[in-house]
Amino acid sequence: MGRARASEGGNGFTLVELMVVVTIIGLAAAVAVWVMPDPRGRVMDEATRFAARVRAAHDLAVIDAQPTSLWITPAGYGFDRRVGGAWTPAEDKSLRVARWGEGTAADTGSRGERVRVTFDETGLADRGAQLTLSRGGSRASVTIGADGSVRADAI
Repeated sequence: MGRARASEGGNGFTLVELMVVVTIIGLAAAVAVWVMPDPRGRVMDEATRFAARVRAAHDLAVIDAQPTSLWITPAGYGFDRRVGGAWTPAEDKSLRVARWGEGTAADTGSRGERVRVTFDETGLADRGAQLTLSRGGSRASVTIGADGSVRADAI
């Protein structure tokens, strides 16, 4: 008698149960993809990283008592040191040339031309500068003050 009942009741899942499970898995996957961060990072993170490197160049100019400059283009940025009366690329690992992240647009307000900001031995900049980074709908600005201050802000 026990065997007859086991064969009558069915031992699997119904089609409706399987459809519910597949729907739940699909919704969970959609939510996971939607909340995943951009693999390129946030544009504010890139602005903060740039600002930290500019601040490092400022500090290096003061510590070494040697002018250090920053150049910015729409494609990237880099740092130079004044050696023997000429600008040479900075050798420090933290001041190597860097390109903006994929999809990041940089606007220096100079119509695509290279902008150069020089920090003297006292840390003062020869000029102030403002850079706007944008990617997708996000924007961030980095302001370099003539007093050598550097600040990154979300726009």
